[in-house]
Amino acid sequence: MGRFKNQKRHTHTSNLRRFSRRKFLVGMGAAATFTIVPRHVLGGKGNVAASEKTTLACIGMGGQGHIDLFNLLKYDEMQVVAVCDVHREGSGYISWDWMKGKEQRVGGREPARHKVNEHYAARKKTGGYRGCKAYADYRELFEREDVDAVVVATPDHSHASITMAAIKRGKHVYCEKPLSYSVYEARQVTEAARKTKVATQLGNQGQASEEARLVQEFILDGAIGPVHEVHVGLGKRFWDPPMWGSRPPETPPVPDGLDWNLWLGPAPVRPYHPAYHPWRWRDWRDFGTSSLGDLGCHVLSTVFKALKLTYPISVEGECIELGPEIYPRTYRVRYEFPAREGMPPVSLTWHDGGYDPPRPKNLEPGRAVSGVVYIGEQGTLMGHRLVPESRMQSYGRPPKVLPRSPGQYKEWIDACRGGVPAGSDFVRHSGLLTEIPLLGNIAMRAGKKLYWDGPNMKITNDEAANQHLHREYREGWTL
Repeated sequence: MGRFKNQKRHTHTSNLRRFSRRKFLVGMGAAATFTIVPRHVLGGKGNVAASEKTTLACIGMGGQGHIDLFNLLKYDEMQVVAVCDVHREGSGYISWDWMKGKEQRVGGREPARHKVNEHYAARKKTGGYRGCKAYADYRELFEREDVDAVVVATPDHSHASITMAAIKRGKHVYCEKPLSYSVYEARQVTEAARKTKVATQLGNQGQASEEARLVQEFILDGAIGPVHEVHVGLGKRFWDPPMWGSRPPETPPVPDGLDWNLWLGPAPVRPYHPAYHPWRWRDWRDFGTSSLGDLGCHVLSTVFKALKLTYPISVEGECIELGPEIYPRTYRVRYEFPAREGMPPVSLTWHDGGYDPPRPKNLEPGRAVSGVVYIGEQGTLMGHRLVPESRMQSYGRPPKVLPRSPGQYKEWIDACRGGVPAGSDFVRHSGLLTEIPLLGNIAMRAGKKLYWDGPNMKITNDEAANQHLHREYREGWTL
């Protein structure tokens, strides 16, 4: 059962359950009427009382899962009471500091549990702390722990099933990007979040940045005029692609402490291999969503907000295939979006792994094309700066008209505790955002231009391509 709790939920049943738990904390012998103890009495000056904290479970304790954990432990409003991972403990996880590249660390549920207990023990005046529990199976966690909120940082293929299980139980969710493995999953999870009204946030941290606000404000201010064309140019990933175009031939033993069946989750069964776990899974079609899925929700978030994009009307892709089970590393995907809210139609092209975006006509010689390029009728914006740099210097900063973010994690924490929706809330932003890179993956497989009926979630000119909007889960797993 969850501990340290007492904030509002969105359902009558949950409120009654929380009411009962608070009475217990105030005193088991109390009568039916109880008094709310002031926060400063229970929590001390500057602290949140134990009964006022939002209880949290973290699911998926690899590299990104630990980054999320370390960030959330900083907030006194939150209390991490459980962690979950299919791996008890293992090495080879990416560094907790992305700037260190391929540096490897130990990950898994037990190292995470120890870190949580050490963190809270250090804050106590005396004694230790052993309040964080560790689970291998998220379903067992949900049966045993009545937490308020959940962080999902597993590989892509498990995002939707875990997130949906949490939403159905009325729990707030922070899910790492992309929200799902398939377009269908993204749509279903979004609708579930809409109905339950839980607080949600996708792990695309850049959406909370100052740079994201500046891009939107330049376009709102008309600095480059109406935008008809956007190009995204990305280079080589810092991790190497798989050595094989199909499955690796070896079948080494499963490492001690790893439940391979649980790791596979809803994906089809295949033997364990270190080519998949702990972090190379994203290149494999059964588990990841390609580099487009990996970074699309990061890079395209600001594009969607600045240009008020909704569903594209078409998508087409070209690529150099690496194999039937591997996503391509060299590809180009183009989307066409219709006119909306006074803005003209716009084409958006993603260039990756060797496909280069066109050079803006006003870009200075020797200056590289990088990031997102917005081409307007009266100018060009590259990243969050006008092109050329002389125009940026003369124009200065646009009027500051958008509210600034308190931070990616704080946005979600505040939403969990009754504040405004977070900047990458599933319903208002990131559910639709997730669908777009996944559509690009389908277009690359189809090898032709696909026409998309977004509201009805249907490819209208290629019935066979619709099969890639979702896949059947293996027995024992549901959405």
